Amino acid sequence: MKHNMITSASGWRKVFACSGDEKDNTPEITEEDKILVGIAADVFSDYIMEKTSNPTVILGMDTRPTGRVIAYTMLRLLMSKKIAVNYTGIIAAPEIMAYSKTVDGFIYISASHNPIGHNGIKFGLNDGGVLNGEENAKLVKLLNERINSESDIERVKKLIATCPDEDIDWVLTESVAVMREASSMYHSFSKQVISGTENIARQNRLFAQIRQNVLSNPFGIVCDMNGSARTLSIDSSFFRECGINYFSINDKPGEINHAIIPEPENLLWCAAEMERLHEEGHTEVQLGYMPDCDGDRGNIVYWNEKENKALPISAQEVFALSVLAELAYESYTNELEDSSTSSTEKRAVAANCPTSMRIDEICRAFGAELFRAEVGEANVVNLARKKREEGYTVRILGEGSNGGNITHPAAVRDPVNTIFALIKLLVLRDTIDENGRTIKGLFHIWCDATAHEYNDDFTLSDVIATLPVYTTTGVAEERAVLKIKTTDHSVLKAKFQKIFEYQWKTQKEVLFQKYGIVAYEAVATVGTEEIRNLKDFSKSGKGGLKIVFYNQDEVPCAFIWMRGSGTEPVFRVMSDVKGNNKAEEAKLLEWERQMILKADKI
Repeated sequence: MKHNMITSASGWRKVFACSGDEKDNTPEITEEDKILVGIAADVFSDYIMEKTSNPTVILGMDTRPTGRVIAYTMLRLLMSKKIAVNYTGIIAAPEIMAYSKTVDGFIYISASHNPIGHNGIKFGLNDGGVLNGEENAKLVKLLNERINSESDIERVKKLIATCPDEDIDWVLTESVAVMREASSMYHSFSKQVISGTENIARQNRLFAQIRQNVLSNPFGIVCDMNGSARTLSIDSSFFRECGINYFSINDKPGEINHAIIPEPENLLWCAAEMERLHEEGHTEVQLGYMPDCDGDRGNIVYWNEKENKALPISAQEVFALSVLAELAYESYTNELEDSSTSSTEKRAVAANCPTSMRIDEICRAFGAELFRAEVGEANVVNLARKKREEGYTVRILGEGSNGGNITHPAAVRDPVNTIFALIKLLVLRDTIDENGRTIKGLFHIWCDATAHEYNDDFTLSDVIATLPVYTTTGVAEERAVLKIKTTDHSVLKAKFQKIFEYQWKTQKEVLFQKYGIVAYEAVATVGTEEIRNLKDFSKSGKGGLKIVFYNQDEVPCAFIWMRGSGTEPVFRVMSDVKGNNKAEEAKLLEWERQMILKADKI
């Protein structure tokens, strides 16, 4: 038996719709795929039973039509193997991962932002994130062995078929209580993440301050749920208890009314609702967001008072604003607590390889180091863990190319955390404490660090205007995706290197005259490792390969990047250029595209 499932650490994914059409919203999957997901559950059950003798596993899903039949198939397999299962039904990814800290592991059924006919599986233990690449590889090896074993196939079929109906009925009945428990834990965990402390008194002080400020100066948010798993999460109640007016559209589970990926072209519905609310007098609505189907990613729309309309923020800028906000918040809390740790701690940010160089500038402004990993949430999370073990404080991390952020101790992106990073940035302004000290707000701290003039009457538009200016290819743009025939990416990159080095010699003078480029450095990211000054491009393998360009001052001024997707059968490319220079970004990207396509033909 063969399978065409992509099995990256970020999730195992394929088209599960029985028609094979990735846009088909049928709930039906094939009998062969039922066996496939049964074997996947079998593999994970053995894996987790090696770690603990009587494991408890949480099983949940997003709102994709095929999720229920996949969940029930896996549930029958797990129950037949006498594994205790807490079944949540529909649940957002950040919620199930927060809840997983109380048990031994989780299985989450989702294909994240992929089209509706896709589905997939994410596995994790109780550290709040998905399995890392090394552990995932163990499961993939077992999957490939068992999918080709007739005896394993027959054994899994029997386990699925013989699970007692009364066992399933009991687990489904208990799911209501399970969801209540998960929601309560997620609520408490979110308060800890947003406040940056386990101290309940300090948490309450922050949220009381936010509530008091927004009651005096009303603040509103709109969400286009697009039928995602967040429709059943804490969003509405959580924002409202903080005094924030909350509005939503497409807020019924499974009400997926447009494309799932939360890129600018799909933020139009959220922007339109924000503009409608303003026309009705809800001028307090300043932010909007749209999550993907599993609810771990959410990009942002904001009210631009200068243009009097709602505008989407690019994924790279969303991450930049989040990093700015959280680094400033660290400085703010140190000052608030009159703490001396700010002068001694080693602060850092972890990001993926194609995150724009605007993050480098933000980190330098706050004296934080920036470390980069290969694309993949698990890679960035594990790099941050590695740096914490080395003595760094890594509060914020993420994949700038995809937007959103991961705020420690969370180990997954969460739009609630992203929105609250921006709320803190906008709401926590200059105050005077009981000792007469002026405690500068987050934006004031940023302005001081970057020599921008501060005005207390600022909006998010003003904050965005102070960001380092870069022109960056959007991850969802058509020109950011290539279809290639070469399956061995090491071979492709070796061929690319020869073409690039020849063209560098022949076009070096043109690059200097047009763009001020005088030198380059090849950089690879493989898992959590970044390899600088790479001499052999093929050594990047299936990881990321970036060519960083330098100007006469030996300062990076642009880069081009490439990597084959781990979750889709495509090759991704991008360009990042300092300044507002669309022509240069487009030229460098097209140059990269043509060299890769030429290498693919050799």
